[in-house]
Amino acid sequence: MVHLCKGHSIRAEITDEDEYGRTVAKCFLPDGRDLSEELVKQGLAIDWPKFSGGKYSKLEVAGIRKKLWLADARQKGRVHVLEKFDARKNGESKGK
Repeated sequence: MVHLCKGHSIRAEITDEDEYGRTVAKCFLPDGRDLSEELVKQGLAIDWPKFSGGKYSKLEVAGIRKKLWLADARQKGRVHVLEKFDARKNGESKGK
């Protein structure tokens, strides 16, 4: 990301606010490229459909979600993170 942004002014368009009161914005490089799109294409980020509407999902690097399965599962409410780690700590296995 440094090579994309260092020494440049980045334009941010505020689009939303999340449930914690944090600002959500679309950011653009000086040449007009969408910074989120560039980060997803380079494998430095994943699409977050809650805010993007799935705009970047087809740009994700192959297998990136497998590497980040825990974050993906948590986002979709399938796995409670602390339960998963507690099970591992106690030597339990969930069939894997």
